[in-house]
Amino acid sequence: MKKARTKDRIPGRIDIDEILPEYDFSRARPNNYASRYAAGAMVVVLEPDVAAMFPNAESANEALRTLGGLIQKHRRRRRASR
Repeated sequence: MKKARTKDRIPGRIDIDEILPEYDFSRARPNNYASRYAAGAMVVVLEPDVAAMFPNAESANEALRTLGGLIQKHRRRRRASR
């Protein structure tokens, strides 16, 4: 009976599932905001000039809801007129 060959390791070579030595997670901390994103929230990155228009997330959400409502209303009216 033949023995199964073990994977020949090349010295200095790192397997694909190993973490590279230059990555140091020894001082890592848990993310305090992870539970918010796990709840189904979507993260959107705004350009700095757009983000400057809104003092906080609530005002940005309110503006997007208003714009979304206008877009939906316009689409419905446009389809009905055809």
